[in-house]
Amino acid sequence: MKDKKETGLVLSGGGTKGVAHAGVLKFLSEMQIEPDILACCSAGSIVGSMYAIGKKPEEILNFFKSVYFFNWKHFAFNQPGLVSSKIFRNYLEPVFGDMKIGDLDKRVKIVATELVSGTQVIFGDDFLIEDAIIASCSVPGVTTPYIVGDAMYSDGGVLNNFPADIIKNDCERMIGVFVSPPQDVCLTDLKSLKSVVSRSYDLLSYRTELHKFSYCDWFITSKKLARFGMFDRKSETLDEIFDIGYQAARDSYSQIGFQKRNGTE
Repeated sequence: MKDKKETGLVLSGGGTKGVAHAGVLKFLSEMQIEPDILACCSAGSIVGSMYAIGKKPEEILNFFKSVYFFNWKHFAFNQPGLVSSKIFRNYLEPVFGDMKIGDLDKRVKIVATELVSGTQVIFGDDFLIEDAIIASCSVPGVTTPYIVGDAMYSDGGVLNNFPADIIKNDCERMIGVFVSPPQDVCLTDLKSLKSVVSRSYDLLSYRTELHKFSYCDWFITSKKLARFGMFDRKSETLDEIFDIGYQAARDSYSQIGFQKRNGTE
């Protein structure tokens, strides 16, 4: 009997396309594959943290359906962002309360960008979960930076949208999920603020993260996700994104030699 293999799971950022992560988790559950340590960025931090307190994939999907940033009441005036990042507390507090990262049932590492120093931050066990998530999800130009103490945080995807590097030495095998593959577009596709911001993030993220995909023993993505923007939130659209994540995991599973059961072999 060999010792238990530690399994890592990397969840990228990608706005509401992060719902695909929940679809992947549904397939992993069916295959009785249970990650031990998670590295999460932006939307991935929402999914990873909810998973780490025992939320089912369908519950995570419903959470994303409940969130609506672009309400006029949430707009930030005379601030560096369209929407106040603090609004997200209204959605996260009922889920996490005053829980800290160290209180989660699994090891979870969440990344954000500290704007003043220009460095990546990996939040420690004593950091409040909701603060870590909001910091990691504060998309530049869309939400205001999130300030905690003397630090000003922005989206983890600015520096590390696929943080496989932060756990590659902590696990023996790794699953990676990347939900922001670039799409082939033409000039007429880029007419709105949303489309331009989404396109810019997708291109930057893909080029920066490409080399880290090879760290994964099982890498999951789908070109179908490129059809969606970072802020699509119609219920039927989120259902479709969830299903794409599930199908991408299922279709790629047969191509890799990953154990069905996490544990000894």
